Amino acid sequence: MIHKRIESRLKNRKGFTLIELLVVMVILGMLAALVGPQIFGKVGKGKQSAARTQIEMLGQALDSYRLDVGKYPSTSEGLNALVTNPGAQGWDGPYLKKALPNDPWGKPYQYQSPGSHGDYDLLSYGGDGAAGGEGENKDVNSWE
Repeated sequence: MIHKRIESRLKNRKGFTLIELLVVMVILGMLAALVGPQIFGKVGKGKQSAARTQIEMLGQALDSYRLDVGKYPSTSEGLNALVTNPGAQGWDGPYLKKALPNDPWGKPYQYQSPGSHGDYDLLSYGGDGAAGGEGENKDVNSWE
């Protein structure tokens, strides 16, 4: 009698079988394989866009510096001249509301004045930190 009660309780238990769990895990794995690359592609585009926006912001700060001082900071003074006075007459900064930002990949922006493409060149080498590249590794610069 007790044996029959235990047996009927085991039969009435509801749960997932091992096969059902494996099927669900395979389906979830396939979804992750399809959706994952699309999401990571958007992250790279977002970083490129953020770098362009920061370069624009730094360009505006450099223009304000030039209006006050009469010239852009030299390559040796660098972008730090936007935050701390390098000893320039007419400096009325700081020209950035916050500290000097790194690019979205955590590396400092490259600055040169006079530049090869204008009064100054300002660029980020992208995700790989090297010149050239495509996608997230593409350079972002002030002259394009």
